[in-house]
Amino acid sequence: MRRSHLDDGDLTHGPIWKRLVLYALPLLLSSLVQQLYNTVDLIFAGNLIDSGASSAIGMSGMLITCLVGFFGGMSVGAGVLTARAFGERDYPVLDAAIHNTAALSAAGGLALMLIGELIAPVYLALVRTPEALLPMAMAYLRIYFLSMPAIVFYNLCSGVLRALGDSRSTLTAQVVGGLLNVGADWLFIARLGCGVAGAAWATLISQSVSAAYVVCRLTRLEMPCALRLGKIRFDGRVLSETVRIGLPAGAQALVITLSNVMAQYHINSLGKDAIAAFTAYFKVELIVYYPIVALGQAMMTFAGQNMGAKKPDRVRRGLRECLALAVGCSVIISTLGLIFGRTIFRIFYDDPVAIDLGLRIATTTFPFYFTYCFLQIPGDALRGVGESRKPMLIVMLNLCVVRTTLLFLIVPIWQDVRGIAICYPMTWALTGVCMTIFWKRQKIA
Repeated sequence: MRRSHLDDGDLTHGPIWKRLVLYALPLLLSSLVQQLYNTVDLIFAGNLIDSGASSAIGMSGMLITCLVGFFGGMSVGAGVLTARAFGERDYPVLDAAIHNTAALSAAGGLALMLIGELIAPVYLALVRTPEALLPMAMAYLRIYFLSMPAIVFYNLCSGVLRALGDSRSTLTAQVVGGLLNVGADWLFIARLGCGVAGAAWATLISQSVSAAYVVCRLTRLEMPCALRLGKIRFDGRVLSETVRIGLPAGAQALVITLSNVMAQYHINSLGKDAIAAFTAYFKVELIVYYPIVALGQAMMTFAGQNMGAKKPDRVRRGLRECLALAVGCSVIISTLGLIFGRTIFRIFYDDPVAIDLGLRIATTTFPFYFTYCFLQIPGDALRGVGESRKPMLIVMLNLCVVRTTLLFLIVPIWQDVRGIAICYPMTWALTGVCMTIFWKRQKIA
């Protein structure tokens, strides 16, 4: 008998570790392909324009992450609500959640486009963008923000698909968009000589195609709650629950990125080589970061579905197995990253000074990256069971307040990229301890 979509996406039965891995793998691949958008921009810019172009794109990325991250956090609320309704097989709520998310995507995307265009020059001034990089960074941001509606639509609607257990469609969308992005970068930068503006146009085109694919997939769900464009509207009850769960996650993403803006302030003070090194490092570290995040997303959907199915014991077992998987992955990948670090950094730059500085950053953070698992996995498990406010407070206190304080204390004394880098593992570990303690005290029933 043919398996239905409900069977394929159901995480409430079967071996836990296997279900988590099979769900997380497409998410991991999707994240890697999505990162290809900006990474390819950096590679083309760094090799066909100059390292200043790469630095301009890297600094612009902070503002983009800040704004998109808020609505990415809001998608947590939609995803948890969708996963729980899916586990309960409550189709009226599921239908309302899907169409409410589409309405939120449309409104949020347009709002971000307008906000981004207005605050771009203010942001670049606040982070002390070097005068030589300012025109390129501004040109990149002006065009990039036109893609905000597509980016928000993709992120929120793909979150709904993931909550339904479908992590493969988002992978397909990103593969198609990623390949298109590579071709568009080659056309606009290598052939037409459009500079950093060409990189932004390439992202706009490729993200729009990815968003269109996800929307199309939602319209073809083999369920009674498939997306219908004429039914897209806000539902007061669903919106209220989405905001209750999603707003803390969105605020957390926003404030964390703002703390990264403060880190960028200190990075910029160390000069152009340090900017280039950190820009490359933040791409290299994703080989460790993305597997942890993919397992965290799997854990959040797993927890939501199983709480909907009234299986709290399975949630607790799932957390233990997911943590073991995440720690094992992070240790192995961090080790390989240190061994082959110089080769990996050469993908982004030929400049030996920037490569040496990037390696100095990686050797400071990679040995301790496993501590990030204890921040991410319990936090996502808590969000999956509907507890979003306290994890937000834990993360904001440690990754924002404590990290910013450490930066202002350490960097003036240790004026080196390692003085900035060491603040990251220190706050990962502290946050992980707090999150684990809170999980153990949380009553899951």
